[in-house]
Amino acid sequence: MLGSGAKAAKPSFVSYISPEEIHIKEPIEKEVNPHLLPGELLLCEASTVYKYIQEDGSNRGTYGKLVCTNFKIAFLDDDSASDDNEPQFKNKIVGENDITLQCVDQIYGVYDEKKKLLTGQLRKYPEKLIIYCKDLRVFHFCLRYTKEEEVKRIVSGIVHHSQTPKLLKRLFLFSYASAAPNNTDGRNQTVMFDTLEDWRDELERTKGNVKYKAVTTNEGYRVSEKLPLYFVVPICVSEENILKYEGRGIPIWCWSCHNGAALLKMSAFPKEQDDITSQTQKAFLDGIYKTISKPPYELLKMDDLSSSLPSLQDIQIAYTRFKQLFLIDNSTDFWATDVKWFSLLESTNWLEIIRRVLKKAIEVAECLERQHTNVLLIEESATDLCCVISSLVQVMMDSYSRTKSGFQSLIQKEWVIGGHGFLDRCNHLHKSDKEEAPVFLLLLNCVWQLVQQYPPAFEFTETYLTVLSDSLYVPIFSTFFFNSQHQKDTNTSGESLKTQSAPFRFLTVWDWSVQFDPKAQAFLNNPLYAEKPKLDKNQRKTARFKHQRQLSLPLTQTKSSTKRGFFREETDHLIKNILGKRIGKFINSSDEPPNSFREFYDSWHSKPVDYHGLLLPRIDGPEIKVWAQRYLRWIPEAQLHGGGTIATAAKILDLMEEVQSLLVKMDEEHSQAVSGDVHSVPMLRNSARLSSLFPFALLQRQSIKPALPTSTWKDLEDEDDLVKRDDEFVDLSGDM
Repeated sequence: MLGSGAKAAKPSFVSYISPEEIHIKEPIEKEVNPHLLPGELLLCEASTVYKYIQEDGSNRGTYGKLVCTNFKIAFLDDDSASDDNEPQFKNKIVGENDITLQCVDQIYGVYDEKKKLLTGQLRKYPEKLIIYCKDLRVFHFCLRYTKEEEVKRIVSGIVHHSQTPKLLKRLFLFSYASAAPNNTDGRNQTVMFDTLEDWRDELERTKGNVKYKAVTTNEGYRVSEKLPLYFVVPICVSEENILKYEGRGIPIWCWSCHNGAALLKMSAFPKEQDDITSQTQKAFLDGIYKTISKPPYELLKMDDLSSSLPSLQDIQIAYTRFKQLFLIDNSTDFWATDVKWFSLLESTNWLEIIRRVLKKAIEVAECLERQHTNVLLIEESATDLCCVISSLVQVMMDSYSRTKSGFQSLIQKEWVIGGHGFLDRCNHLHKSDKEEAPVFLLLLNCVWQLVQQYPPAFEFTETYLTVLSDSLYVPIFSTFFFNSQHQKDTNTSGESLKTQSAPFRFLTVWDWSVQFDPKAQAFLNNPLYAEKPKLDKNQRKTARFKHQRQLSLPLTQTKSSTKRGFFREETDHLIKNILGKRIGKFINSSDEPPNSFREFYDSWHSKPVDYHGLLLPRIDGPEIKVWAQRYLRWIPEAQLHGGGTIATAAKILDLMEEVQSLLVKMDEEHSQAVSGDVHSVPMLRNSARLSSLFPFALLQRQSIKPALPTSTWKDLEDEDDLVKRDDEFVDLSGDM
């Protein structure tokens, strides 16, 4: 006992082990080797690397080996060698702890608790390594217990191979194509648009062959290396006109509406020209406009996208700010931004750009559908925003583009063959940050808005869109790794290799069997897709004209919106913030649509929806949302345990399984033949164990959620004290 005046003794216990040594598994003793793809080479590795499982101050994690190949960065622990507890949705090419070199966004080193961006040659090597990925994953590695020589090799190797400029043929795409066997799936129904016949079939499908023709003028790329080998122009445009300015100033056909109106695009002339050249080019354009404005062509409306939409630089700046909201280092940082999350979201301007792009697509749809007017989209190269708008218009107006094969064919037509510079816009070669812009991601974000507003209208799911966005950074497919068809064709020959036997045979991303097994592929298909009924021969002639006339008049009753406040559902305040539903006051009130647009927009939304007809996205107030599955899937704080749309999907899939089993029993009663397609639907047993961000988040990590708003609990007590108060946690799965 101490006297009343005595001071309490200071604690004398001193710990000589670090927090990492308390919370870790023992370093793996058995040798774990990386799984290498054909053509993949191990470049450097480091043992006894500590990977943090969750950077929340507890320093929990596991030891393993960090390796770098000419394809990926991979972390290997003792779980990497076992096949136990494999997820239902597993990518066969890129594992959970794999980062393709093209997916690395930025690399930071930690020196004395201070972060520093790592580029080029390093004089001093960090004790911790943080890798930020373009798919928004964040990896933390501790190198404190790794041998100094191994640290130098692995850090230098990762920085060099993922951040320094490289030649095109140094991409893993070429190594894989030369080493992998060609066993692509022959059942792929995607139209590639690399033959003249594909373009003629598309003209016939859209009834555009009366006024437009597929031309072979660019065979051998004698017109322009930026144009595809084959494309479609108005019949009245001569070959001489196409050749005159290397394809500039020529209206190129994208799609024809049911009423004959067409969507066209044009590569504009450079703005800075001398007077004589400008006058000559203006006279040429006037002649083209007059030719395609006369019968049998409809009236023509021109839309210069460079003046009516944000610039590529503005789009890049907005997305750079936007993605910072989701590159979370630790739980503390996540909750620190909770109170001001909406204002931070608004300041990025990303959702506003999505709204403006959707609004522009609706304006174009109005001209085609209501005014029967041809629309000519004009852009400097006609390969960026032209691709976004033309694709969106077709998704909104053509139900074929809402099927999986139709959407893939659309991407091939407008983006891959259309000449979008994926190599530059994604900065795969790290040559110029000035050319980088997330144009294709912008399209996928806009399509996602439509998918989540009208799920039965789409054959594919948001999971399909998410893995498609991930495939941008997987360099075994040629789809997203060239700037043009010409660049791909000229680099297809294997002359640079020692074996000059045959040209490269690249894979296409549309063969999903390369990345996913059949069970996982089922997550890409929408079980609630309202498939278009097939008419028999007697019905086709009478129904076709009727369907075309009623294309803009929805036929089936839609569920009216119950929203009257800021949000649709009565859910927990924190979950509202996490899901990112936008508050109406954030919309720029000065950018109101004109009267004709508003009339068309309101008139369409006042009628029931025809899922096989015209679809107009809702763009007012909180209707433009954050793509939660893509942007929040790696953040455990954003997961709704046992809830979200996956809970509904689980019930639906269970019902579908029951229906399938009944069908099998009925077949067995009539014959002995049993259908082999019983496993076409993924089964989600015990949905309470799943996350709202399934199939990407499987509740492998438990998140610590404050019971009070961040601004309050930070003032009341330390984070360590809050962690111990289990009874105050927000239980999100109790009512599910």
